[in-house]
Amino acid sequence: MTPDTDKLVRQLSLVAYLMAERRSASARDVKQAVEGYTEMSDEAFARRFYADRTELLALGIPLQSQRDDFTGEELYTLLREHYFLPALELSDAEFAALATAVHLLDGQFAYAEPLRLALQNLALGRPNPVYDASPEVSLRLLGSGFTSDVAARLQKLETAVSKQRTVVFPYWAISSDELATRTIDPYSLYVMGGQWYVIGHDHDRLDIRTFRLARIRGDVRFATRRERDFRVPTEFDPTLYRNRAPWQLGEADDELAVVHVAPDAAWLVERSVGEYGTVERHDDRSITLTTPFASGRELARYMIGLDGLATVLSPASVVDLVAGSLEQTAAAHSGEAPSHAVPVELIDREVESGERVESPVTPERFAVLQALLAELLAACGEESDGEIDAAELAARFKLSDEELEDHVQLLNLVNFGGGCYAVYVERVDDGRTLHVEKELYGDEFRQPARLSPLEGKALLLALDLVGPLVAADAGTTLDSVREKIGAAFGRYETRGAPAPLPSGVDEDVLSVLSHAVREREVVRMEYLSRQSDAVEERVIEPHFLRGVRGDWYCDTYDRSREGERTFRVDRVRSASRTGETFERRPQIEAKTEVTLGDQAGTASILFAPSVARWELEGRSDTVQLADGSALASVPYGSERWLTTELCRYLGEAVLLEPEALRHRVAARARELAELAREPVSSHSR
Repeated sequence: MTPDTDKLVRQLSLVAYLMAERRSASARDVKQAVEGYTEMSDEAFARRFYADRTELLALGIPLQSQRDDFTGEELYTLLREHYFLPALELSDAEFAALATAVHLLDGQFAYAEPLRLALQNLALGRPNPVYDASPEVSLRLLGSGFTSDVAARLQKLETAVSKQRTVVFPYWAISSDELATRTIDPYSLYVMGGQWYVIGHDHDRLDIRTFRLARIRGDVRFATRRERDFRVPTEFDPTLYRNRAPWQLGEADDELAVVHVAPDAAWLVERSVGEYGTVERHDDRSITLTTPFASGRELARYMIGLDGLATVLSPASVVDLVAGSLEQTAAAHSGEAPSHAVPVELIDREVESGERVESPVTPERFAVLQALLAELLAACGEESDGEIDAAELAARFKLSDEELEDHVQLLNLVNFGGGCYAVYVERVDDGRTLHVEKELYGDEFRQPARLSPLEGKALLLALDLVGPLVAADAGTTLDSVREKIGAAFGRYETRGAPAPLPSGVDEDVLSVLSHAVREREVVRMEYLSRQSDAVEERVIEPHFLRGVRGDWYCDTYDRSREGERTFRVDRVRSASRTGETFERRPQIEAKTEVTLGDQAGTASILFAPSVARWELEGRSDTVQLADGSALASVPYGSERWLTTELCRYLGEAVLLEPEALRHRVAARARELAELAREPVSSHSR
């Protein structure tokens, strides 16, 4: 056997021995009874036993120890109630929704394999997981945030996070346009807006910093050869660093801004960003949002994006920034379009990829063997033996036939000490069937163990991406689903995975739309229109529901406007089922672009050098120009959306074509500037 196989047999046998003993055992007892330790010298045993215990604890195996008051020896126990997966009160609908999430994430999610294994553990004793393969509901996560290069970096960084190893990598800082070597202690990984990030202690800055994996240039390598380089501070909480509004990202966010939001948008602002500050509600259904901020520019961009429905009241510096930048935008769109520099060839630009990348993060082999052992023994039921289809088992665990054979032969060696084994498996019927014999104490492992930290992290990250849809399809809340499956994680800390980001989507609304798409049912909804800046009632035939990097869209036939329309789900205030069904209209197809509604055209936009790098990184069909600016071709669904989008750039984006729309941008920018400078007393309170 290889050293890795020896270690796995030894560790599994140690777990089996402590489970079967049901009493405290000393290290001396372990050395005498557990195969793999018996032949070792005392020095070798001490070293291996310590290493094995450390690894098992890291895998979520709840080994406990305490010192004997009389002998002074350390005694070890493994309690059944801490080892096995508890009975989870997941309803059939909740479980089916989780299975559907696994299907939707397949090929797009870095932790797809640990997620699949976690679901199999949760499914043991239930019918095989099923999913709704309806093409009307889709999820699109792929982009520059999950290329093959990013996948390779993610795999190395996940290892570094779990083993607490310091890493070194070359990193391009987009704000300064500089490439430098960074040395960090990685604390956590998370995905946001289709991009993967690592957060940790930066050795050069002596502070906690966040790095986008797509901006790493080259390989990630370990800084030392030590088994562990650092420990994550007990006070570290990734939620505090990630779950912030865009205007709170920066060195300090202790200055306060006060914003008045009109009734038609108050519910939207409170739902999507209300937790980033405090909300005061008024009798006319408007609100006042008070929020800390670090970047006045990001705050201004968000409020301008609400297209006149939000007004910054203080501080004066942000009020002046909003009004001044809008006046600058109006001036830039008055008269003829400006000329621009010639394009230059880009170097080392990572472009968006539509290819599906295999899951780079694989589950630990120990966890796979645990789950496989429970699956084999479950095939026996109450009997002493049973049979299971080999091909079906291999497919369920995504193993080749050769890998399945290796795993089975290894499990045949797992023992409780004293020649008592857990299971014996052999192939019959020309290898098509596995015959399973339950050995003494085999019933001990007929149910699954608690999820490993990696499996728990995979579930948390998955719920972060598709949690609103899971909750909607299950007819429950995201908090309820998370609370139920949280019991499956074991006793280890889950500080490495942040709490979900606010989605801005009402789970009841998403539930109605998800059901209506699948059942072809007409829906009545209230929608905050981008055309009128008011909440309007629409009657729609929802054809497709799609998630695109954190946002949800519904492609419909709008009966109220007698045409095809795409709606952002977070702008739907309420939705209700009518009971009326409709026939699918073949001319309506699921869109791949994010633009809303029928595509009205394509705009040519010149971005200033101050924002060009971000646009080049995030937009396709964008070229860098010789003076550092960037020229982009941007599809748009409505002229109103385009004018508001240009106003959001605070004077750093200029529309070149269609030239006929330039006067509309100038006019809207002047209107918004006047609203921004209105005295506070004119706003309804």
